[in-house]
Amino acid sequence: MIPLAELTLQLRHKQDLRREEIEQAASWLAEAGVADEAKADFLRALSDKGETAAEVAGFALAFRARAVNPGVEAWADRAIDIVGTGGDHTGAFNISSLVVLTLSCAGVPVMKHGNRGITSKCGSADLLAGLGFRLDSPPEKLRGALAELGYVFFFAQAFHPAFKHISAARKLLAAEGRRSVFNVLGPLINPGRPAHVLLGVFSEIWTPLLADTFHELGASGGLAAHGRLGEGRGVDELTTATETRVRGFGRHRDLDTVWTPELLGFQKSDFSHLAGGDLVENLALVELLLAGKGPAGLVDTIVLNAAVALWICGRTAAPAEGAGQARELLLGGAVRAKIAATREFFIQNP
Repeated sequence: MIPLAELTLQLRHKQDLRREEIEQAASWLAEAGVADEAKADFLRALSDKGETAAEVAGFALAFRARAVNPGVEAWADRAIDIVGTGGDHTGAFNISSLVVLTLSCAGVPVMKHGNRGITSKCGSADLLAGLGFRLDSPPEKLRGALAELGYVFFFAQAFHPAFKHISAARKLLAAEGRRSVFNVLGPLINPGRPAHVLLGVFSEIWTPLLADTFHELGASGGLAAHGRLGEGRGVDELTTATETRVRGFGRHRDLDTVWTPELLGFQKSDFSHLAGGDLVENLALVELLLAGKGPAGLVDTIVLNAAVALWICGRTAAPAEGAGQARELLLGGAVRAKIAATREFFIQNP
């Protein structure tokens, strides 16, 4: 195998990595005996060169192969993941979790993959656990949840054991205020391998790159979205409070544009409507939303994302066509019933 230091030197010389070199690098990164500083140095060099879509796809394939298989292949070709890269530091509510519940009520299998909050007070894992989903469930129970509830949550820590040997190197980089390819790998390595993805991206620059990456990985359909907040800031969400840079992949490959709320039939809202908090605050906000008393912009943003996801999965002919259905599911009692069914499922299947 090529030594990691040699691969690092290659990157310093601005040479892209070939697929077999990426696999060798992944092996070194996942090896407990390799020094953390050597791993961090490699990741610095890759970032400084600039990751290509082919390189990001290569690392995704390498760590997909090292992930625990939950055995949900029977659902994968119809399923979708609603996911964001994180890292936008906006403090927004965990929109994707409510979209997951709404879609499952519409009969779309959803495979959510995520973690507890790292750059936010409440991540998708925190909120769904607060609503009753057992994060520590073994694969057989997760398959049961997918069959009975129509959705599943794969807790990243449980499915990617190789990452424990990379965490120290990532902390070294974080202490320097640096990102690495591992800051964007999470959405790409969902162990359930859903065929469709609605991806929120923290950076507009990364939006087309990650769309191209999913295309290289063979996703059936989906889009990457970045909400523009102005002055170089943005949010890893498709929202009714921002114009949104969108880039498609798979059968939506030709989509490359900017959406506005008005273009999709929504009134533009103030970004403050999307504000979230810690777990207790977000659970209270869920109650307000389901009672029809939540901020209008947050309701519309959940509805918009669910509608676009229905379109991605081929359930509707246009991105906003499913908005009426999504709104009725969210506010008409179906999502509340799904939360109750989730709690009951895990009580009955401890």
